[in-house]
This record gives sequence, structure tokens and C-alpha cells, in this order.
Amino acid sequence: MPERIFFNALQVFVVLFLSPLVKGVQDKLKERLQSKKGPSVFQPYYDIWKLFHKDEIISEYSSWIFRITPYILFITPIFVTLLIPVLTDYPLFFAFMGDMLGGGFILALGGFFAALAAIDTGNPYGPMGASRSRMVGFLAEPVFMIVFFTVAFVAGSTIPYIVQQDWIHPLSNFFSPSHLLLLVAFVMLILAETGKIPVDNPSGHFELAMIDESRNLEYSGKGAALVKWGGCMKFFVLCCIFLNVLAAPWGLATQAALGPVILAVPLIFLKICVFLFVLVGIESSLAKLRLFRITEFLTAAFIISISAMIMKIFSF
Repeated sequence: MPERIFFNALQVFVVLFLSPLVKGVQDKLKERLQSKKGPSVFQPYYDIWKLFHKDEIISEYSSWIFRITPYILFITPIFVTLLIPVLTDYPLFFAFMGDMLGGGFILALGGFFAALAAIDTGNPYGPMGASRSRMVGFLAEPVFMIVFFTVAFVAGSTIPYIVQQDWIHPLSNFFSPSHLLLLVAFVMLILAETGKIPVDNPSGHFELAMIDESRNLEYSGKGAALVKWGGCMKFFVLCCIFLNVLAAPWGLATQAALGPVILAVPLIFLKICVFLFVLVGIESSLAKLRLFRITEFLTAAFIISISAMIMKIFSF
């Protein structure tokens, strides 16, 4: 039991300190693909460090919601980290405290408070971004529910560790049409939830075209650092759910020993880097959709997830 608590803490440590590097690698790959030099892969660390050492300015008209939202955005990915396989394929201390649907609700809680904080500032662009992000969330949440329902129907559980073992035992489950369709739907959800092309362009700073970024324009100093760090961790956690549970449930530690767990760290990072190539290719090859085309994008994800469930029911 004590070693499993230690491994849980080690997972949190990996997510905390490796997630900015993943963001830096993604930005570097995107710039290289566009024939630009781009910033260093360690630039997110520099940005977070710089923001922590800057003064924080808070409007006197903002409420407690604006003040606590950065902490909620920072803590929610850490809670989800305790529930999912990041380094091990066996359950850890908090593995059965919540399932995949509960983890989705925890991440959605951060988005809910971010939208409230954007409205709370009185900035005209904040409520605009908040309303757009809630529209995306309203369309994405049914897809999340259908994906998790299909996963539970296939694996007989929504606990990530149990789902992961079901995909690889037997291996034929991994290559079933329903599973492959689930992977496509989940990738589309990651694109929508993390504000990526073809849904949004987070690299731009034109207020009328931003969705996620416009919610955080009023934060500065420590608050902006926590928001930026929490966003990096959220993306890292979503990648771990997709790769370690659904897409590539290999490379994790199979023994309750420190050596295999430490060895899993570079293997997980390598898997995420390969996945980043796919995401960056999608971002750089597809034009950004118009705002009202987002419904078509997420409707396609919903239809794909429904098709996966129908295929499983009829054993296609």
C-alpha cells in the first residue's frame, strides 16, 4: 500500500513538471512544420516562471469567483491524474475513487469556473469567449457521454485501469471497428476541448476569433501562471487518457517496483510526442472552421461515437 501511494504521488509529479515540456514540444513542432524556427521547447517553463514573479492585478469589481478560478484550473487536472493510468497499468491508491465519467466532470468543473470568471471581469471580450466555450462544451459533453457509455458497454466498466486491460486481453478487441471509431471520436473531442484547429486558433490574439484564450485575458501574474500551467496539465491528462486507456495501452509499468515505473516515464513521453505529430499535422493542414461550423464538427464526432456503439451491439 505505501508504494502505491508513492507511485500516485510520482504520477502527479510527472504531470506537474512534464506537461509544460509537452506544450513546448507541440509549439516547436508546429513552428517547424510551418518553416519557422520557433521558441525553445522549454519556453513554457520560462513563461510560467516569469508570470509567477510578476505583480498580479485584480479588478476591484471582480468577485471571489475570479480569484479562485486559477486554483481550480490548476487543481482539477491533478485530481484526474489520481484516477487514470499515467505510469502503471495496475490500479493505484485512488484508482477506484472515480471513473472516466467522473474525471470528465472534474475537468468540466474547471471550464465552468473559467467561463464564470470571464463574465465576472466585465471585459467585453471575456463574455464573448465564455459564451463560445460554453457552446462548444454544450455540444461536446453529449459526445463525451456517448463515448464513455460505449467504452463501458464494451469493457463492462468505466474504471480506466479495467478498460485498458479489456482492450489488450484479447488483442482482437483493440482492432475491432467499434474501438477504432471511438478513437476517431475521442481525437475530435480533444481538438474541441483544447481549442485547436479546426475549432479554434489559440496561437492568435485577435479577440474576436479566440474562444479559450479570451476567457483568460484579464489574468496576470500568479493567476495567469496557474491558468497556463493548468492548461498544460489538462492537455497532458487528456493525452494520457487517450493513449494509455484507449489508443496505445502499452509501455506502462507492470510491476510494483520503482525501476519499471521510472522506465515508463520516457516511454509515455515518447508516445505523447508521436501523438503530437498527428495533432500538429491536423492543425497545420486544415483551415480553421467558421464559428457556426463547429456544430457540424462535433455532430460528426457524435455520429461516429453512436456508430461505434451500434457496431458493438451488432458485433460488427
